[in-house]
Amino acid sequence: MTRRPPRVPASHVFAPRVLPSRRRASRALASAALTAGVLVTLSACSLLERPETAKFDVSPASPTPTASPTTSATPSLTDAQARDALLGPAELGERWSATQGGATWRDGLLKGRTDVADCQRLLDGLYAEDLLGKPKGAGAVVGLDQSDTEAQLRYQVAAYGGPAEVDAKMAWLRTLPEKCAEFTATDVRGERQTVRVVPAALPGVGDAREGLRMTMSGEGDLYGETPTLTLDFAAVRVGDRAVSLTNGGLGGAEEDFTNQAVQLGTQRLQNVLAGRPTPNQPANRPADQPADQSTDVPADQQSAEEG
Repeated sequence: MTRRPPRVPASHVFAPRVLPSRRRASRALASAALTAGVLVTLSACSLLERPETAKFDVSPASPTPTASPTTSATPSLTDAQARDALLGPAELGERWSATQGGATWRDGLLKGRTDVADCQRLLDGLYAEDLLGKPKGAGAVVGLDQSDTEAQLRYQVAAYGGPAEVDAKMAWLRTLPEKCAEFTATDVRGERQTVRVVPAALPGVGDAREGLRMTMSGEGDLYGETPTLTLDFAAVRVGDRAVSLTNGGLGGAEEDFTNQAVQLGTQRLQNVLAGRPTPNQPANRPADQPADQSTDVPADQQSAEEG
């Protein structure tokens, strides 16, 4: 008879023992799996919630095109208009005539040198006749001489880069009676000249205007007389165009002629721009025809027609 092995109570059944380190590893794996699942779920949700366009916007952004400055096809001033807008002796009176050339004081005094930057710029601009800067379009200039005082008037009509450009130059000119109220310059002979600058009132014409009066006095004898130069400068803006002038000489500068040139010259430019006849422009002559092209009938032809 076979003997059965004795029964072992349930409480004594051997259960395999799990080491603590293995338990921790199992928990870490379970936690990592759970975290990965959550991340996958969140990524899927975020993809579903992203705007449709964002999925395909992967190309680098193109640089924003820079707007090129627009230029007008029609110039604001033509060469013919600039010539027509010039003043002539007839506007100023019988004491004025076409210039015989630049006076000697222009080289002798206006080419002077000084250490004050703004004042040097003033002298250079008066000599070069570009205190408003270089024209950016059409332009014309004329010179006139006065018989009794030997004053010279240089008159210019030109188009510039824009109203703001001309206004900026005028704003600088406005500071000169303070910056250059009195300074010393050395002329081409090495003689010291005392220079004074004061503001000058102008007729209320055009869109903006500025005027100065400059005097230069020296102790030496220049060209047979004491060098006392009086020179007016005036500028008037009409849109992006401007009229500018210098008037004066060693015999002085008559303020009345300066103001007359400013008044009549500005009105003349406005008439030319509007297509209205100017005093020496016959009504039947096109506005773009130069003033020196006369439409008068030759005397011999007129005699033949009268005969």
